[in-house]
Amino acid sequence: MGFSTTEITSHEIVSDNPVHQRLFFAYHEAAAITGGNLLEIGVGVGRGMELLSAACDHYTGIDKNRPLLDTLRRAYPEHDLIEQHIPPLNGLPDNSFDYIVTFQVIEHIRDDDLFVREIHRVLKPGGKLIVTTPNIRRSLTRNPWHVREYTAAGLQQLVKRYFPRLDTYGVQGNEKVMSYYEQNRRSVEKITRFDVFNLQYRLPRAVLQIPYDILNRLNRKKLMQQATGLVAEIYFTDYFLDREVETCLDFFYVATK
Repeated sequence: MGFSTTEITSHEIVSDNPVHQRLFFAYHEAAAITGGNLLEIGVGVGRGMELLSAACDHYTGIDKNRPLLDTLRRAYPEHDLIEQHIPPLNGLPDNSFDYIVTFQVIEHIRDDDLFVREIHRVLKPGGKLIVTTPNIRRSLTRNPWHVREYTAAGLQQLVKRYFPRLDTYGVQGNEKVMSYYEQNRRSVEKITRFDVFNLQYRLPRAVLQIPYDILNRLNRKKLMQQATGLVAEIYFTDYFLDREVETCLDFFYVATK
């Protein structure tokens, strides 16, 4: 689609493949348990739209990226796609959705309490929120595109302010995935060793975003050149869910209203 940064990964860029497959895995898991009237917050490139829409009766998507939404509207004219900066969820009535899916979004939201509260408002009684976000303990460096990242307990505490029931899972990778993770970790350490003044944590996020994106893209391409087979041959089936949230790559939490 031509919209890819290291935050908006693409299946069309080989060096993005491990991250793309990791995110695509979450959609497969969500599609297996969703239905009815579904809202996705943070549509992105529409990575999981076909999976989710096939699983539900009606699909609504929200995103702030107009060019992405315009492209998706042409491809999926049957869906309701809303351009909106959130929170709040303006124009959406109380108790209107059976499921809300939001993947790799909450870490970008400044008022995360309002975000969760608004999700609770528009879910029907008994409705479910499915949320994923990176585990900060697995992050290799500061990501300046993120307002914050969460520990397992921190995300649980936030969601349980509004949702009485929360099932916590972690997205894990098999040996192939973790081999890539270790190679990536070593490669990132070679870059961050030059940050002797720890500027990645001292400078404002806005200052670091473009340098981070350039270095991240270069690093992914370098890893692809060093281990093309490994990078290209990771599939969503190389990821799995379990109850071990402390060591997971991403949290996969299911909250019930």
